[in-house]
Amino acid sequence: MVPPVTEPSHAVFLSYASQDSEAAQRICQALRAAGIEVWFDQSALRGGDVWDQTIRKQIKSCVLFIPVISRNTHNRDEGYFRLEWKLAVDRSHLMTGNRTFLLPVVVDDTREDDENVPDRFKDIHWTRLPAGETPPAFVELVRRLASPQPPLGSTSTVSPAGPVSTATLVIGSRFSRPKYAIHAIVGVVVFGALAYFAVDTFSKHSPAPPASTHSPATAEKSIAVLPFADMSEKRDQEYLADGLAEELLDLLAKTPGLHVIARTSSFSFKGKSDDIPTIASKLKVENVLEGSVRRSGNRLRVTTQLVRAENGEHIWSETYDREMQDLFKVQDDIAKEVVQALKERLAVVSAAEEAPTESMIAHNFVLEGRFFADRWAPGDSERAITSFESAIKEDPNYAFAWAELSWAEIWSWPERGGADLYQRATQAASRAIELRPDLAQAHAARGWCESLIGFDWAVADMEFGKALALDPQNLRALYGKGRLARVLRRTDESLHYYQVVLDRDPVNAFAMQGLVSTYLALGKTADAVRAARKAFDLSPSSQFAHWYLGSALLWNGELEAALVEMRLEPSKSHSLSGVALIEQARHNRDAADVALRDLLAIGEVPKPYFVAEVYAARGDSKTAIAWLERAREARLGAFGEVNADPAFNAIRGDPAFVAYLHRIKLPG
Repeated sequence: MVPPVTEPSHAVFLSYASQDSEAAQRICQALRAAGIEVWFDQSALRGGDVWDQTIRKQIKSCVLFIPVISRNTHNRDEGYFRLEWKLAVDRSHLMTGNRTFLLPVVVDDTREDDENVPDRFKDIHWTRLPAGETPPAFVELVRRLASPQPPLGSTSTVSPAGPVSTATLVIGSRFSRPKYAIHAIVGVVVFGALAYFAVDTFSKHSPAPPASTHSPATAEKSIAVLPFADMSEKRDQEYLADGLAEELLDLLAKTPGLHVIARTSSFSFKGKSDDIPTIASKLKVENVLEGSVRRSGNRLRVTTQLVRAENGEHIWSETYDREMQDLFKVQDDIAKEVVQALKERLAVVSAAEEAPTESMIAHNFVLEGRFFADRWAPGDSERAITSFESAIKEDPNYAFAWAELSWAEIWSWPERGGADLYQRATQAASRAIELRPDLAQAHAARGWCESLIGFDWAVADMEFGKALALDPQNLRALYGKGRLARVLRRTDESLHYYQVVLDRDPVNAFAMQGLVSTYLALGKTADAVRAARKAFDLSPSSQFAHWYLGSALLWNGELEAALVEMRLEPSKSHSLSGVALIEQARHNRDAADVALRDLLAIGEVPKPYFVAEVYAARGDSKTAIAWLERAREARLGAFGEVNADPAFNAIRGDPAFVAYLHRIKLPG
């Protein structure tokens, strides 16, 4: 007989093979004891039209489907539970990606790669309940997932589940309080995330300096913050969702003893279907924090979740609905809830910072600017600069906005160039330092101003040093030190810094491209090819991806493959100079001359440096130096590579070239 379910839309459907009825009964009893409605069919005989109609109705209306997996289900090719599984999987495909509907449990030692379960089950973390023994933590998880989600605007502590890990993390918002809104909500999430990590491993000392790199492959206190999903109705809050995740990541990164994967690597999984274990394996972390944000008018829904990647354990999750202007006011209340939930594991660590601006509008513009600057699609440099300028207009004393404006100006050189670019970028960085001398990001920006477009190597080195003294884990400064060391032909030091960056940012294609250049400066061309291929695999659409791979192949002697890549490079300056170098290496001077002629005819900003490359490779030191001077005057970022670029090896011993290097204060 089919027992009635009073509220099918709140009920949990328990599906099992008849041989597992005792284990399923234990699970059912534990859930019902907590007041959870459970559909648990104990009929001795299953089948028939009435049963079929009832089963379909219940699977269509239940809030959660729990398949019980075991050796018994593995060994049975047929069974009514398989029909139930199919119906549940079919329904799951109609649901949004942020909802958990399937919650597989396994009652013995059956492996998660069992070939006799639906593929959809393999995409989801399994909970192991040996012989059906059901701990309170699992009951609580089911209670949360089965509870009706309140409408946006009501108060809730129920966490909606994510597509793979049975719950989702969300945060969000703009603030009108005279405090930094994001830090208000991020502080809450940081509190919850940090609560998991044991007290005795947190040190009050500063993080270890870059020299002491470590491998986080098995580090328990390691975490990746995934990009938050924008669940807003119009899907127009992506910049806000990304910005909140990045703020959280930045705060966590400042926590002593916690290894935090950097943004570029964490966000590389955005829009992809990788599950939590796959992501954790690629990033070499034990814990993952994920989330989503939904904004409706002046209301924001914030849900947070911390997942242990090894077993899918949900260490902490919560959902909050708040008025945006009240977020800072409720920070303490939320933190207390998190502390209470994790009191047995709590580490008393505060990651919150003072608010860098009192203007909600200014900070919102900064979020927009960072979104464009990080995406770096065509036209994004201009969009980022406009956003940061708007932030400064709202709050002229917003030091972080000045630092970000400098950063965006610096990296606009491929499109803008010119001496005024250096002036704008330097003034913005200097203003940031004036307002906040303790802001590492400001000193890193100043270092990049000189390293990339100002060519004052001593000032660049000093500013990167100041940034790292303030924040030893500052990736912009670490990456900057790696590039500067290559420029100064301190190639072993350059390798070291790139390795430090890639330790925290293992799938950062841009850092990998920097490593390519350092390998080429060292003459390690095979290593350069391997790094270039990895960079390309990580981000085939990133700027200059084909050029980096083509260059590595060229100097490794793989000329045919190099030519293919160079012809695929969208940047004409990069492409044509590369083709000219390759054709010359192939002793095809006519084709090389055609490529050089076409290069000379284009008007792209980066052109002067790449023309210098071609003439240098031909042994024409005088013409190469003349074009290098044009590149220096135009403040082209590629100019600094002259001392490491193998294209200049042919004239490296020429006295005129050596004198030129000394003149620009580079080692000859």
